[in-house]
Amino acid sequence: MKKAILYLNQFFGQIGGEELADHAPEIREGLVGPAMELQKQLGDDVQVTHTIICGDNFMGSRTQEALDTILSFLEDKEFDIFFAGPAFRAGRYGSACGNICKTVKEKFNVPVITSMNDENPGVEMFKKEMYIFKGGASAAAMRKDVAAMAKFGLKILNSEELKSADEEGYYGRGVRSQIWMESPVPATDRVIDMLLKKVQGQPFKSELPIPPSDLIPIAPAIGLGDLSKLHIAVVTSGGIVPVGNPDRIQSASATKWGKYHIADKYDLIGGEYQTIHAGFDPAAANADPDVIVPLDALRAYEKEGKIGGIHPYFYSTVGTGTTQAEAARMGREIAAELLAAGIKAAILVST
Repeated sequence: MKKAILYLNQFFGQIGGEELADHAPEIREGLVGPAMELQKQLGDDVQVTHTIICGDNFMGSRTQEALDTILSFLEDKEFDIFFAGPAFRAGRYGSACGNICKTVKEKFNVPVITSMNDENPGVEMFKKEMYIFKGGASAAAMRKDVAAMAKFGLKILNSEELKSADEEGYYGRGVRSQIWMESPVPATDRVIDMLLKKVQGQPFKSELPIPPSDLIPIAPAIGLGDLSKLHIAVVTSGGIVPVGNPDRIQSASATKWGKYHIADKYDLIGGEYQTIHAGFDPAAANADPDVIVPLDALRAYEKEGKIGGIHPYFYSTVGTGTTQAEAARMGREIAAELLAAGIKAAILVST
């Protein structure tokens, strides 16, 4: 009998909610939460032997420790396939599923399968590394998403022919396979037919689809002379906020941004400001927040006349795990505020 193992976060592993997101990795023999549905969908020929559970924050902030611990759990286990999730639209969970699947695949050379919604940042991070099925936005899609993962897992375990990403339901991995067309129509005739349809505005399907790219035009350069007349704004995804995080911006998978008054400040002081970013060691930024929001350097430029002034507020959010859709929305909202204030130049500070 083939054997499978499933990875879950603390919520779906029935440990608890956000208050237990720092839960350390553990492995349980048998079925927990969604593992029961996975076992049902896999049937009698595959046994889900263990469920691994880890808190999203633990995996996000202590990633290598979490991965090493889970690998140690698996060292003496026999398994033929590894599942994770589904992660739906949860960014931290998606990142966790991607990280553990990638690590298990590299270490044990077994198939790995997970599922995420297209808004989950884990899709872009890991879709080239593994099979990620197109999942629903919430746990309401649990049964459907688990069924899709199980069905494909069975095809792999049974050495069945695997179809294209679109036909199977997972995100394209950028892998191109040569397929011999059974069509009696020669390639020259097919391409001319597509060309004529394109010229005439008729629908057609390319045999070599190219994924669309979301390209943002580069802003025109600002001349050095013009800078001396402009007020400059600071926008950061480095998570610098007043101590206590008054706007409750999430440390990962952010959906909020904050706006903080600096008109009377010449630099940002550790102990008054901090970073709440979960994607890097915060020690340096907490000791001197100017390393991310360089207010001290901008004040020096202002004094020297290199810039006309500094916008009285800086804007902050967190980039790690944040979906493209949320990032775009927050960017539009911040840009609207800056334009309304007459700001024509901003520096975007990352980490």
